[in-house]
Amino acid sequence: MILGVGHIGIAVKDIEESVRVTSKALDLPMPAIRDVPDRKMKVALLNLYGIGLEFIQDYSENGEFAEFARERGDAIHHFCLLTDDIEAEADSLEERGVELRIRKPTVILNLLKLGVGQLAVLPDRIHLVNVLSLDLSPLKSSRKH
Repeated sequence: MILGVGHIGIAVKDIEESVRVTSKALDLPMPAIRDVPDRKMKVALLNLYGIGLEFIQDYSENGEFAEFARERGDAIHHFCLLTDDIEAEADSLEERGVELRIRKPTVILNLLKLGVGQLAVLPDRIHLVNVLSLDLSPLKSSRKH
């Protein structure tokens, strides 16, 4: 079952400027900006009252986020849905005709690891916005003990 929105991924050309302006506009603390050199990306996660705004700057020449930002400017690239059963949710999406880009749970950029579950890219595109799903069932299981 989908439980809510976990984060919104925003592809940007200049992460320092984007995060600074957004933090100031929303009166939120400036988050740390992490470099992920093996992916040639910088990422920052700004907490907007329980929903993460994930800023991603791809400084590679031909990476997915770099191309996205060049074509569309700073814009929403994806959003993440929280679920209590990622496998059932993936099955349900496939039954409704959504082609899955990555079928198995996958941690991406190690940014959202945080011990709360597993991250998986679900549909490739729904109206040009990628959708991710974060499975919270491991967190629920650990709280029972």
